[in-house]
Amino acid sequence: MNDPLPGRPTLCVGVLSMNEARRIAACLESAAFADQLLVVDSGSTDDTCAIARACGAEVHLHPQWKGFAEQRNRLLGHVRTDYVFFLDADEEIPAGLREEIQQAAATGLPVRGEVRWEQVAYGRVLRAMTSTGGIERMFRADTLVRFEGVVHEGPVFTTPGIPVRRFRHRLLHRSRETVYESLLKLAQYVQLGAAKRHALGRSGGLARGFASGTAIFVRLYLFRRGFLCGPEGFLFCFFIALECFFRQAALKYDRGLLGETSIR
Repeated sequence: MNDPLPGRPTLCVGVLSMNEARRIAACLESAAFADQLLVVDSGSTDDTCAIARACGAEVHLHPQWKGFAEQRNRLLGHVRTDYVFFLDADEEIPAGLREEIQQAAATGLPVRGEVRWEQVAYGRVLRAMTSTGGIERMFRADTLVRFEGVVHEGPVFTTPGIPVRRFRHRLLHRSRETVYESLLKLAQYVQLGAAKRHALGRSGGLARGFASGTAIFVRLYLFRRGFLCGPEGFLFCFFIALECFFRQAALKYDRGLLGETSIR
């Protein structure tokens, strides 16, 4: 295990962006406490980059899209601090979580900081829903080698056995603000998820899709209490179930196209 860092360890908050002019300011303002505020943009055609610079962020353009893992690796190459926290453009860091992140960095120790989401969907905070699980977002930079995976990418470390630190406060996630946006995200993640499974030699089909979609809907809507969040909770759970269904359908019927996936 690596030794603690001397002095006051520094922190970078890194954001991947692509046409996020509507949300990037709120995202970056929530991360203004960082020593380095970093944005890696995939070729936005709106005002994302200009707004990010106005918020004090260091912006780097990397429009040659090769997947989420490659973009995170490119971002990692621009990090000049001891720690890095990865933030998506549709996320915001509340005050409580900010304090936990700062406390973790102050230790100087290697860490795999895990956060849970507070979902915001169709104008409503789905507070009654239980979390769908943790995602690792904070690392000591010198322990990270790279990220791997086209979607739902994962970190590769220099040292095994780095402890996971689970943050108590949730990360605000504005994942689905409109039905139209949800349909676009559905198409994106269906293709990326199917391509990932295609590369692993998996098979799909309608029956698999129906079983997968039904199972995830029941788990989210009933067991994770989506039914307590009104129509917004239903839509949130339903779109995730549709993603599971169509991912299996695409895996069977779009196999000739999955090796050429380039959707962002």
